[in-house]
Amino acid sequence: MDDRLLELLRMALSQHATDIHFVVRGSSVTLQLRCGQKIRQLDSDARDMALFRYLQYLADLELSDRSRPQTGRFEMDVDGKRLALRFALMHSLLVTSGVLRILNGRLDWTLKDCCSQKVQTEPLKKALRQKSGLILLSGPTGSGKTTTLYAMLNELKGASIFTLEDPIEIHSEAYVQIQINEKQHLGYDEGISQLLRHDPDVIMIGEIRDSVAAAMALRCALTGHLVLSSIHAASAVNAIERMCELGVSRTVLMEMLVCVSCQRLITLKNQKGKMCVYEVLQPPHLERVRQGQPPGEGFVSLAERMERLAEKNLISQYQQNSW
Repeated sequence: MDDRLLELLRMALSQHATDIHFVVRGSSVTLQLRCGQKIRQLDSDARDMALFRYLQYLADLELSDRSRPQTGRFEMDVDGKRLALRFALMHSLLVTSGVLRILNGRLDWTLKDCCSQKVQTEPLKKALRQKSGLILLSGPTGSGKTTTLYAMLNELKGASIFTLEDPIEIHSEAYVQIQINEKQHLGYDEGISQLLRHDPDVIMIGEIRDSVAAAMALRCALTGHLVLSSIHAASAVNAIERMCELGVSRTVLMEMLVCVSCQRLITLKNQKGKMCVYEVLQPPHLERVRQGQPPGEGFVSLAERMERLAEKNLISQYQQNSW
């Protein structure tokens, strides 16, 4: 089974995939590869059902318990690289779903790997030069927010970095990662209180989903730390509104924001790889937004970014109109 697993993991790494999906119906199993927002069907193999059971063994799951979802972790060497892997299992009446996630497949990524256009990444790099404040990334599921967050952390050489995540998406030894665990009374408030005692320079909060996480992100920024986080929003301006909906003071938020971005993950024309596309609100734009005005001169929206990529023949007209 190790040979088939190695084959799939090599394929996933070569295509920058994050997950391998196993969908079991009766005695048949279907495999899929998650690459950004795309799902790719894989050719079936006679070994796949046995591999599905083998993954449950590697993840130390309880095979006889079909009543509840289960998740387990294990590690494996692939061509000299030690991969941290998570296998999640869930049963329904007719279908069993298993998802194998690569937790550290992009440890060495930088912003240049996310987007080769310096004009897009330079505002994010500029924000990282600040000693304190809040950097907020936004976008829908599958838009590459987590990858961008880790790429930004990799730009911060020599800084003392702590992360607070639920769950930890990419495991790294370059910074201290704390896993939120409500069952053990380790929520965002307690987690922040604990990590602040360790004198961090930079704090990354994986995703802001509720009012507690929003308040904690702002609290850390107010105490003189550089904070990076992400939130689900359709645009950079909408990300600000979403934070206010979660109960933070708009006045304080606008004072603490270093930059706000929104992004999409696109496929380049002729399948020449993928690239993140960003719109970024910088201080001059943020001041205009604070006054209730449009971002103004120098701000390039996602729609404009897509139009420029289409003009350079980097993406198809279809993708420009369907992002």
